[in-house]
Amino acid sequence: MFMHNKRLQYTVRVSETDPGLANLLLEQFGGPQGELAAAMRYFTQAVAEEDPGRKDMLYDIATEELSHLEVIGTIVAMLNRGAKGELAEAVDEQAELYRKLNGAGNDSHVTQVLYGGGPALTNSGGVPWTAAYIDSIGEPTADLRSNIAAEARAKIIYERLMNVTDDPGVREALGFLMTREIAHQKSFEKALYSISGNFPPGKLPPVPEFSDAYFKMSRGAPVVQAPWNSGTGLELVEEPPIPADPGGDGSASVQLSDVELATLQAMKERQASDTATDPRTGAELGEMGAQDEESTP
Repeated sequence: MFMHNKRLQYTVRVSETDPGLANLLLEQFGGPQGELAAAMRYFTQAVAEEDPGRKDMLYDIATEELSHLEVIGTIVAMLNRGAKGELAEAVDEQAELYRKLNGAGNDSHVTQVLYGGGPALTNSGGVPWTAAYIDSIGEPTADLRSNIAAEARAKIIYERLMNVTDDPGVREALGFLMTREIAHQKSFEKALYSISGNFPPGKLPPVPEFSDAYFKMSRGAPVVQAPWNSGTGLELVEEPPIPADPGGDGSASVQLSDVELATLQAMKERQASDTATDPRTGAELGEMGAQDEESTP
């Protein structure tokens, strides 16, 4: 059960309206790294989670992400508040409204014209939010890693948004939200490492000769030896086996029934190319016509 508390998790103080900034902040409202995507990712994971501790954690963080969505949406609405009245009451002449929407790098048509100044479930470019942003796969050791990466991406977006405004109140609110992403990363990491044998994800064991090998697949420069190619548990293979299967020749094969084989052979014969002929193409005929026109006095 959810209950709404009318107090924001972080008090928002906006110094002045700025529709252009409001448009940029939509990235964290309805964008792929935004708060709605995070809330839905963790909420759906929580519903299916069997471990009671991790279930509580996912519900807690999902609920907090919804409160962050409220903070971001409120900032967007406050930044648009002046323009909202002007737009609703048609105060501006047509050309003046166009100048406001597009001048000085404003580009605020998404929040102003399309949604009347309110926060929209789109990213800053107007692309609608989609459930395709949710990449959960139902395996905690994989999902927790994805969650850690999602929080890291969200933190970077907040840093970039803080760099495009000098409004102290907006910067403080964004700084709070950015910092909470770090706390969530910590929780997800601890939850991941509390699972015994959390790597590799899943149940099936790997084939050691392939899982412990780093294949050098690039040519033309000396190998730069580093922990990711020759550290603990990894062996650098400068000449990877081609094919990897020692009993194969690198070709794909499939077992066909006699009927399938006969049908396939008939198709190959019908579609076979005659390599002994050199047919004239439409492009060549066109070139010949152009040459004739050029040679005509």
